Amino acid sequence: MASETDSIKYEESFIKNPRGMKLFTCKWLPANQEPKALIFICHGYAMECSITMNSTARRLVKAGFGVYGMDYEGHGKSDGLGAYVPNFDHLVDDVSAHYTSICEREENKGKMRFLLGESMGGAVLLLLHRKKPEFWDGAVLVAPMCKIADEMKPNRLVISVLTKLSGVIPTWKIIPGQDIIDTAFKQPEIRKQVRENPYCYKGRPRLKTAYELLRVSTDLEKRLNEVSLPFMVLHGEDDKVTDKAVSRELYEVASSSDKTFKLYPGMWHGLLYGETPENIEIVFADIIGWLDKKASDGAGGLESELKRENDAFQVKE
Repeated sequence: MASETDSIKYEESFIKNPRGMKLFTCKWLPANQEPKALIFICHGYAMECSITMNSTARRLVKAGFGVYGMDYEGHGKSDGLGAYVPNFDHLVDDVSAHYTSICEREENKGKMRFLLGESMGGAVLLLLHRKKPEFWDGAVLVAPMCKIADEMKPNRLVISVLTKLSGVIPTWKIIPGQDIIDTAFKQPEIRKQVRENPYCYKGRPRLKTAYELLRVSTDLEKRLNEVSLPFMVLHGEDDKVTDKAVSRELYEVASSSDKTFKLYPGMWHGLLYGETPENIEIVFADIIGWLDKKASDGAGGLESELKRENDAFQVKE
């Protein structure tokens, strides 16, 4: 499917992963110019790309970028049981294989490539970077899931019992916890839109998914110092879904020499589309300003050229 509006060209397609599942993919491109750089979206838990992230993608395309998205296994329009992630590493492998293949197309060689991850997508982003540390030119992490906020987690005893059960009844939806939509999005009309979106999962987290999210976020929190790419991390001061203190820690301990941290007073978890229009403008001014600077700094530079040449010699994973 393809459409063109507001000088934005939008296309959808499906790919197959190694497990035989059909995964939904989409792209938004400037209709009348070459994109100045490519941005790859990693969406959050229970969310999807084509509807929820549409406003984000369109803002970025209007700023001159090409934007690519995909729905993970068990999410959005892709195959799989709703919001069931039996193995987070497989999910990351799917994203890495698809996004890397886009970067390696002839028309995209020489273009800078950035990752943008929201919430659980921030965890996906960091694992993509860990998988190919030199491949990506930069990242924007929006309220990344490097640690699940204590308010959202059951107590330790419950976690211990549920961890044992996850091996026996992995797809069961019995994780206790707060309603994530009410907790994540400040604006009531956005909550309504998410609830009415048939491609967003609204049930309780499944046991194995919850175990995988806890496993991955715990591992990431221990290895924040390994993050070496240029990045910007953004967090709402009143976020009750992911832990803002760990975003600050990421900024402080990451080995990257090019890093920025933005903490927004009074803002919640859903910074890209769940806030007031005025707040969303502030967030995107920061994101686009950062991306513009990185794209102009890197375009045609010697380091970028050497990196692209090096890509050609790397053995594909």
